[in-house]
Amino acid sequence: MGSKWKKAKMALGLNLCMFVPRTLDDDSPPHTVVSERLSDAALLSPANWDTGSSRPTTPVPSFHGLKLSKSTSKSSKQTCSICLTKMKQGSGHAIFTAECSHSFHFHCIASNVKHGNQICPVCRAKWKEIPLSGPSLDPIPGRVSPSPINWPQNDALMAVVHRLPLPHPHRDLNRRHVVPLYQASEPGIFDDDESLNHQHAFSERSPCNRNTEDTDAARAMEIKTFPEVSAAPGSKTFSNFTVLVHLKATAAAAAAKRQNLSRNQANLAQMSQTPRAPVDLVTVLDVSGSMAGTKLALLKRAMGFVIQNLGSNDRLSVIAFSSTARRLFPLCRMTDSGRQQALQAVNSLVANGGTNIAEGLRKGAKIMEDRKEKNPVASIILLSDGQDNYTVNGSGANQPQPNYQFLLPTSISGCDNSGFQIPVHAFGFGADHDASLMHSISEISGGTFSFIETEAVLQDAFAQCIGGLLSVVVQELQVGIECIHPNLSLVSLKAGSYPSRLMADVRKGLIDVGDLYADEERDFLVSVNVPATSGNETSLIKVKCVYRDPLTQETATLESEEVKIERTETAGQVVMSLEVDRQRNRLQAAEAMAQARVAAEQGDLTGAVFILENCRKMLSETVSAKSHDRLCVALDAELKEMQERMASRHVYEASGRAYILSGLSSHSWQRATARGDSTDRSSLVQAYQTPSMAEMLTRSQAMLLGSPSGQRLLQPLLSFRSQPSPR
Repeated sequence: MGSKWKKAKMALGLNLCMFVPRTLDDDSPPHTVVSERLSDAALLSPANWDTGSSRPTTPVPSFHGLKLSKSTSKSSKQTCSICLTKMKQGSGHAIFTAECSHSFHFHCIASNVKHGNQICPVCRAKWKEIPLSGPSLDPIPGRVSPSPINWPQNDALMAVVHRLPLPHPHRDLNRRHVVPLYQASEPGIFDDDESLNHQHAFSERSPCNRNTEDTDAARAMEIKTFPEVSAAPGSKTFSNFTVLVHLKATAAAAAAKRQNLSRNQANLAQMSQTPRAPVDLVTVLDVSGSMAGTKLALLKRAMGFVIQNLGSNDRLSVIAFSSTARRLFPLCRMTDSGRQQALQAVNSLVANGGTNIAEGLRKGAKIMEDRKEKNPVASIILLSDGQDNYTVNGSGANQPQPNYQFLLPTSISGCDNSGFQIPVHAFGFGADHDASLMHSISEISGGTFSFIETEAVLQDAFAQCIGGLLSVVVQELQVGIECIHPNLSLVSLKAGSYPSRLMADVRKGLIDVGDLYADEERDFLVSVNVPATSGNETSLIKVKCVYRDPLTQETATLESEEVKIERTETAGQVVMSLEVDRQRNRLQAAEAMAQARVAAEQGDLTGAVFILENCRKMLSETVSAKSHDRLCVALDAELKEMQERMASRHVYEASGRAYILSGLSSHSWQRATARGDSTDRSSLVQAYQTPSMAEMLTRSQAMLLGSPSGQRLLQPLLSFRSQPSPR
């Protein structure tokens, strides 16, 4: 056994092994468990996925179980680990065999080397001789491109990923300066984005400034209003009377409207197959030295899922950054050939160098600025596991609080008053990322911040994000509030992070909401001064929504009915609106979280815990709490979780800060974020999760976590459970 194993290791060129299940012929007693490992490329290869089982293979601790898989050596010769298709001699495609004995299609490995990667994708051996190719590396005409949609969907891959050992720190430090990030040249202007086949469909539609009144049959928005009480004494004035404005983007009606349009226009045949707005997506990915090993493998897997689930009208570009940043490929449509190119580029990533987040964001923004054509929806996804050790530290070490504004190009932050703003959805990966920095980036740009505490759920976090991005049904939404009664005036608009303003006469107010996903909801509290009156009723406000349909490019207007309250002669029993009360509780809880975070940053963890405890006591006395409202129960559980994450300075630094900031991001934008959460079924994050997000999460989990043991890996991210939202 020893000699055979030695020969097998020598054939692979590295001490590389993997567990396979014991067969019926293996009847030897169990022995010591030996650690297992697969390379990043092997993790992405379907040759290592067990297509005959829907459950992960359970390793058996025996030396008979520790053997080289019979398919491993064959797969490295018969399957190209880069494009994941078969290799046959005489098939018309050149095959390159490296000095470590692993083989690849010549044009695939040449593309890999073009990006600066001189390490074997399978065994990680550094090559002395590399394949060189001519200027053209386009796919060979007539060759069938592998579609990720048809990949085997099984969690055997996930089982292997979780058994990957952590990289040795000394080895990683030595590798940090071995391989330069990328060596291929890139243009000075990123105007080489792939053309949109459906662009003519937008230009032939109604102009953007055309206003239409939504009909009941095809209304993309719903407006509901709730005064805090339905009746109040006419002789009494109210200095801070609250009205809840509830908005919802109705996906079914919006889809029906678009399908009606597509029936009337023959040139929309292609787009009507998927009645949604196509997306331009740029992912800015950290590939610094700290990402080596398991993290990079999981990132590649998660990006594979994103690539798989983008449509042929969606476009993707990838920026990889460490000490510098490089564009892997321009914005290209995710057709079969586009997916193949994207998969090859992502698979070529290697981890080394420092962390320069600002440079990665600059290039990501430049792609969006320079593109010749634009899809209706655009967004940037930023992932990092470390601290920016270039821009933040270099801007002034004596500053008590770093100015994170320096990290954002003016086009992203909106400081240039150009109207150009792309939301950055930031993902803090692991315990060592800079949560304050990532949260600031997302907050300034209008995106969300997610805390990925457990590395294994990275793909699910990405899935939730793109599930929303691929379902935008309302854009440029602006909510107008206008007083009706002549003696009425507005006091405040409580809108979280959404920009809001009162006009000089304090009788009108505006809230800029922006994009809404399908079935997404927003709640805003409007405070008004209500005068005394001798009449039977008082008209308070009316609400007007103006928005643009991202697919038809039409501007629509929707108005609510007047909000009125009955005025009585005597003071009767006051019945508080449950809807208003629960939203007050949400805002009060979010305010307590922000105050507790400030206290914690100042070193007063005891004071921070006290703030959260007081908020919990206050919530317990409210109308919604006494009626066992699910949102109130979830808020209490979330506040308790935050208290536990402030038990010590170490716990707060490791996870408490990121957890609170991700929660604040979720509440301020009323949008789902991913974060570690041990509050089980009462997790508040579900309050903002849309059906489109849940569907994409189900697809992600079905792909890799079909077994009960795999489902347990999701416990830290309980927001992804399918159950009614606690609204």
